[in-house]
Amino acid sequence: MVGGNPLSIGRAIAVDLGTANTLIFVKGQGLVLNEPSIVAVDTQSGQVVYVGHEAKRMRGRVPKTIRLVRPLKDGVIADFDLCEQMFKHFLQRVITSRWAKPTVIVAVPSEVTGVERRAVQDAAEYAGAKRPVFIIEEAMAAAIGAGLPTHEPSANMIVDIGGGTTEVAVISLGGIVNANSVRIGGDELTNQIILRFKRDFDLDIGENTAEEIKIQLGSAWPLEHEIVGDVGGRDTKSGLPRTHAVTSQQIRDILDESVLKIVDAIKMTLERTPPELAADVISRGLILAGGGALLAGMAERVTHETGIHAYVATDPLLCVINGAGMTLDRLDVLKGLTIEGNN
Repeated sequence: MVGGNPLSIGRAIAVDLGTANTLIFVKGQGLVLNEPSIVAVDTQSGQVVYVGHEAKRMRGRVPKTIRLVRPLKDGVIADFDLCEQMFKHFLQRVITSRWAKPTVIVAVPSEVTGVERRAVQDAAEYAGAKRPVFIIEEAMAAAIGAGLPTHEPSANMIVDIGGGTTEVAVISLGGIVNANSVRIGGDELTNQIILRFKRDFDLDIGENTAEEIKIQLGSAWPLEHEIVGDVGGRDTKSGLPRTHAVTSQQIRDILDESVLKIVDAIKMTLERTPPELAADVISRGLILAGGGALLAGMAERVTHETGIHAYVATDPLLCVINGAGMTLDRLDVLKGLTIEGNN
């Protein structure tokens, strides 16, 4: 856990319950927890044995008695029971008093269904949050966290590329004028690398290796100096370990289809934006947030495809949680930004 004292009764927290990572922001303290959204489950007893970093370290090395599960998929809850247990574990990391019931705001994708939203609220309540649990759309939280002037009449555009979803939104006068959410993000890029290595190179690689390839060799736009790397895995034909040399150009080709889907989501949002607001976006540019914004050349690719200058936000991985955290002081006046939970 990143520094900070345990919560006192009545404190407020913001949660970015993401497909890849869960982040918790405490009012008055800032970011206090940043852990992978993954749990290790005993296959015989069904009990959760490890959560977060401890569980992720087991990836690719687990015995048959342990199953690794990511309770969230595409930004929403895929396994409610495990999500509840994971959420409770993380809250208990920052709340020591069993009587403490903090006010909680949770960031979710903009196009989640009512059922999915209710599942997030229920998970937070069962984990110890005070009712009602507030919901804020990830795109709005990312825009606030990126420092965009969301209450101005002129439009701002945010593109938040997370682990499971990409959120695109045009924001003006404190509200989302137009939004698009596609269930494509960093996880899909990683999965494409795994699938293509097996198909094209007859090489089985693990998720950790694929993520490292994405970070070290992946790009969305030609690099000034292309890179070559050796990748180790298991030969699908012989079953023996071997290495295969790949170039950054090859990895870019593997990622291209998924990158184009993200670009198409941006274009679709722009096409549905009123002309006056679209003109604002053209003059101001658009902001990229989320882990996907760190893919080499992503801003250049978006700029080239849309004709609108794209910038990477400062601390793109923290935009959503920082923005959600900033709303904790203003929940009573942010009815346009947050959706209150059921009483």
